[in-house]
Amino acid sequence: MKPFFTCRRIIMQDFHHSRASTLLQNAEEIFNKESVQAAVSRMAVSLNDRFGDPSRQEFPLVLGVMGGAVVFTGNLLPQLTFPLEFDYIHVSRYGDDDQGGKVVWKVVPRPTVSGRTVIVLDDILDEGETLAHVKQRLLEMGAKEVIIAVFCDKDIGKTKPVKADLVGLTIPNRFVVGFGMDAYGYWRNLPGLWAIRQEDLTQR
Repeated sequence: MKPFFTCRRIIMQDFHHSRASTLLQNAEEIFNKESVQAAVSRMAVSLNDRFGDPSRQEFPLVLGVMGGAVVFTGNLLPQLTFPLEFDYIHVSRYGDDDQGGKVVWKVVPRPTVSGRTVIVLDDILDEGETLAHVKQRLLEMGAKEVIIAVFCDKDIGKTKPVKADLVGLTIPNRFVVGFGMDAYGYWRNLPGLWAIRQEDLTQR
């Protein structure tokens, strides 16, 4: 007979595998791998045009917002051709979206932001509350300029508290997974972007 904890682990693995598979069964691919990679390359070209001029001698600090931006960041960085410093931050928001929620810093920006141009990389600009807070925090720490570069800007049909300076793709107001974005921790690894049905998200 297998130990209780071994059985429980197997049951949980089966549950998560089944739940993740079910979420994707009825999902719609809205951007394929090739479109995603093309968007990343366009963003890289824009940043290289801005910071690749040797006469400007800029040395920006690039901050990836973990953990959603890890895939986007990992694909973008090798395409940047100018000198830079890389670091990361980790911030989460809890509570009512309409009230802004509570922003909790898990990894705070380091003091090296002072006097620097900071490029913030994130996977998605959704409601915008968290990125607005991040930008304000960096400016308060003395950043000379904060550039917000998001892979996806969700069209939510209303004004957001922060505007992205650089956007890879504009996506519809649907729940999207892939390329770092997840549902319940599933499907960050997808190379394209998939929209999950709302009824599938609410199923247990």
